[in-house]
Amino acid sequence: MSIENLKKVKLGNYPTPLEKMENMTKLMGKGELFIKRDDSTGPAFGGNKTRKLEYLMQEALDTGCTAVMTIGGTQTNHGRTTVGAAVKLGLKPILVLMGADTGYLSGNLNLDAMMGADIYFVSNPAKIMDVMKEVTAKYEAQGDKVYNIPGGGSNPLGAVGYVMSVKEIMQQMEEQQIKIDHVICTVGSMGTYGGMLLGAKYFNAPFDVIAVPVAPEQREKKIADVVNFVNEVSKTYGMGVEITADDVKIAWGPDDAPYSGEAYNKPDPLTREAIITLAKNEGIMLDPTYTGKAFRGFLDIVKQGEFVKDGESAMFLHTGGAMALWTKEHLDDMQEQLRANCTTTQI
Repeated sequence: MSIENLKKVKLGNYPTPLEKMENMTKLMGKGELFIKRDDSTGPAFGGNKTRKLEYLMQEALDTGCTAVMTIGGTQTNHGRTTVGAAVKLGLKPILVLMGADTGYLSGNLNLDAMMGADIYFVSNPAKIMDVMKEVTAKYEAQGDKVYNIPGGGSNPLGAVGYVMSVKEIMQQMEEQQIKIDHVICTVGSMGTYGGMLLGAKYFNAPFDVIAVPVAPEQREKKIADVVNFVNEVSKTYGMGVEITADDVKIAWGPDDAPYSGEAYNKPDPLTREAIITLAKNEGIMLDPTYTGKAFRGFLDIVKQGEFVKDGESAMFLHTGGAMALWTKEHLDDMQEQLRANCTTTQI
């Protein structure tokens, strides 16, 4: 079946807005800057995982599953969106999370709990696959059929959501009569970036796709992983596209201060500065784990001309996740910086 005719459930509100960032364009003084608001999709505040879940949840329903299980970190955006999609479709949501139960639910965990997810914390990451098998067996013994979704929803089926997002962007460009030369997004589990990279090739998009990593990784291996993933998706759906390492554009940042920060989900003052810059200029909120890092890279890419020449336009893909701003660890860490960024008066 053609990739464009694959079945999917409706979970999000599309097309998501494609807006010009007027104030950021003036501030940077380069080409026009745009933002694609995939943080506005839903369900449960949505984000980039919704596009993937529309195809994955369709398969869960088609195969008669009654429960959906996925994995991620304790503050996984993918997990929260999966829980929202599951309850919307009448499926039981199960999360297996890598990390300890601190006894305090904040950020995404707060929302997961509100929606009634069954949550399993796994302190030892090496045991995550064994735990998933045990949990699956537990629910199936109770009469459920469990659909397992990989972390980030990033497999060939999930990636279709972002292959097709390219067609949506191109249609919006035509309707709004705008030009976009470059698209910048995050890269983690590869479903978003890989899907967009493949979609840009498949639909002959007038822009390239540049990624910013969300965690420190070995560079050559990451590029090879992206190539293998994109070519696997293309082969799965007979798209006739094959990429090489030369097609993969990743902005790593300075060696002494990479865009990925020191570690995944670790508070980072440079990332917070990028978050504050967008908040102060456009009233748009980013998160400290994914989009904040990507937007820091976006600003440098535009300013320094590594991929974007003067006068060229660029679009930032907002993949959601702002609720991570309200996780206890990030709230605690950012208090001093936030106080310095505003005026407070006790009357």
